[in-house]
This record gives sequence, structure tokens and C-alpha cells, in this order.
Amino acid sequence: MPNSSSISEFLLLALADTRQLQLLHFWLLLGIYLAALLGNGLISTAVACHHRLHTPMYFFLLNLALLDLGCISTTLPKAMANALWDTRHISYAGCVAQTFLAVLRMPSEQGQHKAFSTCLPHLSVLSLFLSTGMVAYLKPPSISSPLLDLVVSFLYSVVPPVMNPLIYSMRNRELKDALRKLFTYFFLQH
Repeated sequence: MPNSSSISEFLLLALADTRQLQLLHFWLLLGIYLAALLGNGLISTAVACHHRLHTPMYFFLLNLALLDLGCISTTLPKAMANALWDTRHISYAGCVAQTFLAVLRMPSEQGQHKAFSTCLPHLSVLSLFLSTGMVAYLKPPSISSPLLDLVVSFLYSVVPPVMNPLIYSMRNRELKDALRKLFTYFFLQH
């Protein structure tokens, strides 16, 4: 009889050892998750509902918002569940789904030449994304630590989906107008 084994689940790093910190992490992650859902959901709704925003640039923003929603909806609910129920298990299929979405988040190079002040928010999130990815994959084994790995993976997978809606709507008058019309329509209907 051959010696074989199969992997059905993995153990994740715990966010904290004490119950109070686990609950604090749950509430923090819930707030971040809701902010990402709200921001990306508003951008998606505004672009989908307003015909003036049916241009290639806004189509790109819609795709980015949907990708951010998919990415953060794969990772954060599992992290929140682990913090809330004091578990560390993730199924093999869940791990594969998270890895697949992390690969989809790799940035593509843009050929746009905008003013530095306009690009600064974009560059800051991209820098965070790339630097955390480089730290995660290129750091020497001698400085490997579970806490460093946890912080880097959190920054790598959570911060960009939360920040992208703010960055792409901060200086965009058409998107702001579309959101304002959406809110006006919504509140006048109720």
C-alpha cells in the first residue's frame, strides 16, 4: 500500500492570541470591509446607471471596482470569521480562490501622463501594493517572521481595494455628479 496523503485544509496565522484582540480585529476588519463595499459599490452603481459615464475610462473604473469587490470579498470575510469564532482553518478550495484573486490584482502599466498632483494618490497605493509584494516574496529567510508576513499580506490585499474608490472619485467631477444624482434620486424615492 503506497504512502499518500491529501491536503484538505490549511491553518492560517492567527491575528491575535487573546480573545479581546480577536474581537477588536473582527470589528476593525468589518469596518474596512464595509468601507470597501460602500466605495466600490457606489462607483459601480454610478458608472452603470449614468449614461454620461459610459466611456472607456469609466468602464476601466467599473472593472477595477468589481475586481476590488471580488478580491476583498474573498479574503476579509474569512479573516473576520476566523477572528470572531477563534478558528484558523481554511479549505483548500478557499485558499486557491484567494491565491487566484491575488494574482488577478497584479497592476498593469498605464500609459497616461497626468500631473504629479493627480497621480500622487495612485502612486501611493501602487507603491504600497508593489512594495508589500516585494517584501513578501523577496525578503531573505533570515528575517522571516509570522507577524511581518501577516502585516504585509494585510497591506497587500486589503488597503488597495479600500483606497481605490477614494482615489478615483476624489478629483473626478463627473463621478461626483453621478453619485450626487444617485443619492438625490434614492432619497426622493423614499
